[in-house]
Amino acid sequence: MKSIIRFFNDRVKRLTIFDIKLVQGCAMFVALIIVKFIPDIMKVDLAWFVILLIICAVRPMFVFFIKRDQPQNG
Repeated sequence: MKSIIRFFNDRVKRLTIFDIKLVQGCAMFVALIIVKFIPDIMKVDLAWFVILLIICAVRPMFVFFIKRDQPQNG
């Protein structure tokens, strides 16, 4: 399992910020397509979207702002 994670981590390191933003755009368009096909999704209470936003943002915010770099082994 670790080799799969290492493989994808190495692949992700090849991406530039521009590539990452393009991937984010793709995810946004996939979400829009889903909402277009299933419009009842948007009738969900706003609080659920806020809760999911916070849950999804915790780790990236921690890694970006708080976590310190670890020395590379190997």
